[in-house]
Amino acid sequence: MALPLALSGQDLIGQARTGTGKTYAFGIAMLQSIGKPRKNRKKPRGLVIVPTRELAVQVSEDLVTAAGKLGSRVLTVYGGRAYEPQIEALKAGVDVIVGTPGRLLDLVKQKHLDLSQVTSLVLDEADRMLDLGFLPDIERIFKLIPAQRQTMLFSATMPGEIVSLSRKYLNRPTHVRAELESGEGETTPQVRQIVWRTHRMDKIEILSRLLQAEGRGLTMVFCETKRACDMVAEQLDTRGFAVAAVHGDLGQGQREQALRAFRNGKIDVLVATDVAARGIDIDDVTHVVNYDCPTEDKTYVHRIGRTGRAGRTGIAVTFVEWEELTRWKMINQMLGLDFAEPEETYSTSPHVYSELNIPEGTKGVLPHAARSRAGLSAERIEDLGETGRTRTRGGRRREEREERPARTPRQRRRTRGGRELAENAPVERPEVEPVNAKAEETPAIFTADEIQEAAEPKRVRTRRGAASSAIEQALSDAPEAPVTPTRPRGAEAPAEEAAETPAKRTRTRRAVVEAPAEEAAEAPAKRTRTRRSAAAEPESVEAAVEPSAAPVTERRAAPAAEREAAAVVERPVVERPVVERPVVERPVVERQAEPVADRPELRPSFSTPPPPAPKEPERIIPPSPFAVIFQSPDLATDDDDIAPSAATERKQQRRQPRGGGGNRRRTG
Repeated sequence: MALPLALSGQDLIGQARTGTGKTYAFGIAMLQSIGKPRKNRKKPRGLVIVPTRELAVQVSEDLVTAAGKLGSRVLTVYGGRAYEPQIEALKAGVDVIVGTPGRLLDLVKQKHLDLSQVTSLVLDEADRMLDLGFLPDIERIFKLIPAQRQTMLFSATMPGEIVSLSRKYLNRPTHVRAELESGEGETTPQVRQIVWRTHRMDKIEILSRLLQAEGRGLTMVFCETKRACDMVAEQLDTRGFAVAAVHGDLGQGQREQALRAFRNGKIDVLVATDVAARGIDIDDVTHVVNYDCPTEDKTYVHRIGRTGRAGRTGIAVTFVEWEELTRWKMINQMLGLDFAEPEETYSTSPHVYSELNIPEGTKGVLPHAARSRAGLSAERIEDLGETGRTRTRGGRRREEREERPARTPRQRRRTRGGRELAENAPVERPEVEPVNAKAEETPAIFTADEIQEAAEPKRVRTRRGAASSAIEQALSDAPEAPVTPTRPRGAEAPAEEAAETPAKRTRTRRAVVEAPAEEAAEAPAKRTRTRRSAAAEPESVEAAVEPSAAPVTERRAAPAAEREAAAVVERPVVERPVVERPVVERPVVERQAEPVADRPELRPSFSTPPPPAPKEPERIIPPSPFAVIFQSPDLATDDDDIAPSAATERKQQRRQPRGGGGNRRRTG
């Protein structure tokens, strides 16, 4: 019916069931009007716009088949492929372009595509193309093509709103409907429909048993979301079925690989979203399963239209959850079906086996003997020069992860200041084999240095005894000095002793020995400073070697108790001879020792005053442990009057005489 009108050049709105050959209805008329290709004609004359990439590929193949005798040049442009092959084909010249709106506008923007000579325009799946999602792009394309053109719209479902909107872009169109009078959007009569009310947790088990029905061919499973699509495909794969997924998050190469494997029979289950619900024509699809309930009646019609095409029969099974029951009732009412109350169904229900011809005793896992399909991995992925990266739910595909070479273990080396430590440095092996230490012969002659070195004990320095071992070594190396008798501080040394023997003094940590500067320069003293005696030593070397011309009265004596405590912890110091010098008699002034605590200048420099003792706040002890006392500041003063309560005011008002005081209006 539509072919004669299309050949005459009239604008057309065609509506027919899925699988009735709408592609050839507009394809033959378009190719006939364009005619044979010419060498001097490179700009396209025909334009077909489709909503999905998969449908673009299918329409292109059908047009190439129809143009076999004419030799028309047909080009397919859609997203996900590289631009270069499409640009080269446009430069060589094309007659018909089949593409999606996005890529068409991109090529026009880059000035590689010129639509100024298009004489025939076709919108396939027009209700989807004129939807709110594609409408802005379609309006831009209409502005790029000439006003004098033939426009044809084809779809299986054509709502009234879309028909009224399409009249804006068409010139006196003819609406052709290949439908029965019973209703718009009627489903294909060759499809047997089954609707069950199922539980969400049991749907995958019912689907696994449905896929083992006798006589089942290729099966398409439709899900509502991409994530649900991946989940169902993954679970069916673990149960032994040859399955693949198709949705918008996959790369174009993966989508086409899955469709080719499905058409070639390498897989028998295709899980897809609504991206594959329109226009996909695959032979031998016997079952269609609506895993998720469709959102509207048009989606339901297009989904189940994938089976029962071209006079064949098929089965469509729809799972309806309890939450989706209201939505399904609206779809059932719009399409005039008899499934207003779906039957409650579980994987163990007897009618599941009887209605779908499933063998008794079938479980949710496919037996190994029935796994005869090659699977998705047997289909090669075509390099399409994809503009985006490959996206999957699990990241990389399993085969790519297995082919990746194993990472070599990294060797870590410890360095210090950019240099390798001795333990990490490569060991140089001598060319001569090492001799066993036990079998090595000892030399017959030893030198004096070797004997002395062997006699010296080897010292092992530890962290804790490092200082004590150094002191002991210094004491053992020092020469022994004769012991001289000590005398009182104020007593005079005999002249004979001073003349015959040099004066040798013993230096302690508490007593400061006065030595000239020459002695300090020749032999510096080795001192061992302790925590106790640190405060008694001078702050600098100049103070230690200060000449003894200073009066004795300037030195302060520590209390006897402190000197006795210091004598306990003092350590011996190496004695050394002192250069003889004349003894000067100085008057000794006896002063009473003052405690260090009273003299701040004699306190150790590093000592800090003790912190003041914290004052504890006053505690309020209640008379009973269960009583709680609250103290609040008294903000009242002596001049403040006590505010009367509400009860007191009411009493005063009652006591006022009615006649004497006057009424309230006068006193206000």
